[in-house]
Amino acid sequence: MTTRKTAQAEEPKTALNIYQKLHCAKQSMGKVIKNATNPHFKRSYADINSIIETVEPILMDCGLILMQPVIDNKVISRIIDIETGENVESSLELPAILDPQKLLSCITYFRRGTLVSLLSLQAVDDDGETASRAPKAKPTLDADKFSKALKAIQEGRYSIDELKATYNLSKEQEAQL
Repeated sequence: MTTRKTAQAEEPKTALNIYQKLHCAKQSMGKVIKNATNPHFKRSYADINSIIETVEPILMDCGLILMQPVIDNKVISRIIDIETGENVESSLELPAILDPQKLLSCITYFRRGTLVSLLSLQAVDDDGETASRAPKAKPTLDADKFSKALKAIQEGRYSIDELKATYNLSKEQEAQL
């Protein structure tokens, strides 16, 4: 009696390295759900729990484990290949903080930052978005409003700099200043 091996059984499995596993994981990761609001800046963000809930199951499915220890005064986000022990990491050094509540808050913030950085997660950079928005076009002044603005400048109630900062002036209007 002879048995036939299937093509699948004949091909040896090649082990993936950590970067190939991270590549597979990254292909499955979507955007992290924003579930918290910063009361000082009135901006929404994904807290550490939301980020971990998004990435950890995917990492684990790919044979990777996430650890975030604090070692030598550094917060470290480390992803380890459980088969080979290979790892990649991102770290931030903690500032000198004596208040335990503030220190734990800083650790949480740094855990979030190092993990987002390590995995290049899609995150909204609210400050960057604001800075990159095209400036609103300044309004123009018709002849009547320009005449009133000139009168206000002559009376000292308005300045030329304020006028230029607020309105888009024509070349003719600028010449009259």
